[in-house]
Formats: sequence, structure tokens, C-alpha cells
Amino acid sequence: MFDHIANYCQQLEEEFDTIPGKRKKELEALSNYISDKYDKGEEPKLIVICTHNSRRSHLGQLWLAVGADYFGLSKIHTFSGGTEATAFNPRAVKAIKKAGFEVTTKELDSMNPKYQIRWNTDMDNYLAFSTRYDEDPNPKSRFGAIMVCTDADEKCPIVMGADFRLSLPYDDPKAFDDTPQESEKYNERCRQIGREMLYTISLLLD
Repeated sequence: MFDHIANYCQQLEEEFDTIPGKRKKELEALSNYISDKYDKGEEPKLIVICTHNSRRSHLGQLWLAVGADYFGLSKIHTFSGGTEATAFNPRAVKAIKKAGFEVTTKELDSMNPKYQIRWNTDMDNYLAFSTRYDEDPNPKSRFGAIMVCTDADEKCPIVMGADFRLSLPYDDPKAFDDTPQESEKYNERCRQIGREMLYTISLLLD
């Protein structure tokens, strides 16, 4: 794992005590779902869902995968999607770069560019782009759905194919686009989601 990412993860571990008790209960439910899949000999599949699949859902997907790598657990298949497809917002991409991810871009002139992301030298590129939650490459059955915005949560009371659904909303950093607080809020949301996803994965070690 890249040193910058490993150091970032260590800092997030030290912040677990700042997660509110009610939130920890929600994250424990997600951890229990993952644990149950492992117990059944299955590789867990998780789709993180928000409306536009542009910010929070990508952050959740990435940090779940990083958490499994950081804690040395078996592979977790993570995906993200929206109720509609737009693009992985460049402000969110900038935030993950600041956290230590290595990001290269394919089809930069596309309306929906594909980003190749790495946090470890011994891994294949992790491809990130915007898509609907019910379109490829996302799984169609036996997956956990994590709803990270209230709009998507309300529009999808039932996520077809999911055998687990969790409402886990985060404030949208989009509210601070083109303001002096833009970078601060994107970095803050990246850190919050990273902290909570790593906490979720850490519970599997108990």
C-alpha cells in the first residue's frame, strides 16, 4: 500500500472514537452483512448508491475496497451507481488524490471520463466512472445496497436484487462548489467516508 494512503488510514483508525454511537450501530449492521457473506463462503458484493454517482458513492466504494486491503481481509467486491449516470466529479477526484490515491485518466474529453485508480503497487487499476446502479458492471443479485444520499434513498425504497439495504446518508459537498470552502468540504467528506468505511471493515477483525 502506498505510504501516503497507509498513513492516512492510520489517522482514520485513530479517529474511530469520533464516530457517533448511533452511526456506529448502522455501520455495525453493514459489517455484520459482510461477515455473514464470508461465513457462507461468498465474496461480499456492495453497491454504494447516490443520485448522480458523482461524489459520495465513489468515495464509499473506494474506501470499502481500501479498508479490506488495509486490514488484510479477503476481497470485497465494491461498486457504485446512481439513479442516473453523470460523471465522477473532478472535485471529488481531487480529494482522493490529496488523500494519496494514484489517479490517471482515460477519455479525458468524454462527458463521463474513466479514471484508473490505485492505492497499492501490487494491484490492477481500479476503474471508476459514473453509471446507473442497475447497469454493468454492477451486480444484479445478492448484493448489499448502501444508500449514501437521502434523494436516492427516497427514490429507491426497494433496490431490486439486493439482499441487504442500508440508509447511510452523508452531506453533499456539492453545496460548496465554487465557494472558498470547496476544497475543505470535499476533503472533509472524503475523510468522513473513509473513517466510517474503515471502521466497518475493522469490525470484521473481532
